[in-house]
Amino acid sequence: MKFSVLLPTRNGGKYLQACIESVLNQQYQDMELIVFDNANTDNTAEIVKSFISDNRLKYYKTDEVVGVTENWSNALRVSSGEYVLMIGDDDYLLPGYFNHINSIIEKYNNPDAVTYRGFLFIFPYAFENKSVSYYAPHFKYESKLDGEKYIVGDQLKSIVYDMFRFRPRVPLNTIAHIWSRKLIERVEVEGDLFRPPYPDHFAINALLLKADNWVFSKENTYIAGVTPESCGPKVFGFSEEQQREKEDYIGIPPPAEFPNQLPGASNINNMHTWLQLLKENYPSYLQDIRISRTNYVRHQVYNWISRYRHGSIDFAGLRELFKLLSLKDKIGLISVLWDGRSLKRVYSTLRKWKATRIDVFFHNAKPLIGISTPEELSHSVIKN
Repeated sequence: MKFSVLLPTRNGGKYLQACIESVLNQQYQDMELIVFDNANTDNTAEIVKSFISDNRLKYYKTDEVVGVTENWSNALRVSSGEYVLMIGDDDYLLPGYFNHINSIIEKYNNPDAVTYRGFLFIFPYAFENKSVSYYAPHFKYESKLDGEKYIVGDQLKSIVYDMFRFRPRVPLNTIAHIWSRKLIERVEVEGDLFRPPYPDHFAINALLLKADNWVFSKENTYIAGVTPESCGPKVFGFSEEQQREKEDYIGIPPPAEFPNQLPGASNINNMHTWLQLLKENYPSYLQDIRISRTNYVRHQVYNWISRYRHGSIDFAGLRELFKLLSLKDKIGLISVLWDGRSLKRVYSTLRKWKATRIDVFFHNAKPLIGISTPEELSHSVIKN
């Protein structure tokens, strides 16, 4: 088997049919699509049954709800492909995905992994209760990773090192990457590929540390979905209670406590958690790498200001949060004055003070009139 596409789902029935069709309609035969139903109570089983005649589709279901990490591991465990892709039930593969990836694999003599470009599709009502959908490039790559690149060794590790500065240089969504089985097995010698709290974030960085080579392609091959049920909308500018409610639902544990932890965005506190987990699991690579306190504080302060802007806390609440910062933390904030990247972010925040969440968190997102699904986006916009 050449490719395994893993599709773990938790009550994502309303998006599932389009996702499955985007995989099976490609007419690529040497692949399997594994749908792992996490004790869903919606119409998942009926949707899967409609594809029963396609023997590339394999369906599994847990008897009880399990955490997202366990469900992902379940899907990986039953797969057999030489290359593995993990997608979500609100994602969409563009036509020609497998042919493009296969040509890269042949060109570069079976690389450890391939990363590629794609689009972001924001479903109606995902933000601001607006019926309009939006789309944008999914991730902005720096020039070092722009175009088609074959990257090896220390260059890959440097991507992980920058994560400890809270600077992702690659997408942390699994749909943007496909990994070889041999690389996965290299990681799993030292433990499970997927670890809580965010199994995708830990896995991508563990794989980068263990990879000998990695191809970066400039081709657009997917659409990553953002729905009202996604974690993203609850992280960007919402209260901590709303963030926790969404993460509880999909089985993400609360952030582990660590010294001098600040309240705020759970994704930032969880990032601190999985960075520490990486250090503990890969000391030979990361023993001299530290989690940047200054950049951690900057990200949480940015979240506080965002929540104030969008009304989830008032000025008195914002002032109380700033009181939690130590003198060293405040000095670190002042250092933003000679940090170009941070200055640009401050300028963007002030310039867009009254902007919507979409304007702030999804730069250059374009509204779509009369388009409500990734499939429609693929056929009506990207195709042209």
